[in-house]
Amino acid sequence: MVVGLGVGLIVALFQALTQIQEMTLVFVPKIFAIFLTLMLVLPFMGQALAAYMKQIMALIIQG
Repeated sequence: MVVGLGVGLIVALFQALTQIQEMTLVFVPKIFAIFLTLMLVLPFMGQALAAYMKQIMALIIQG
C-alpha cells in the first residue's frame, strides 16, 4: 500500500505541474507498481509463511 501511495503522490505532483487533470492517469502506474512490488516480495512472503506453518505444526505435534 505504501508503494501505491508513493506512486499516487508522484503522479499527482506530475499532474499538478503539467496541469493534466485526467482521472484515469493515476490507476495504470499504481497497478503496475503494486504488481511489480508483489512479484518482488512474493518469494519472501512464501518463505515466511512456510516457516511459520512449520513452527505451528511443530507446536501441534508436541501437544
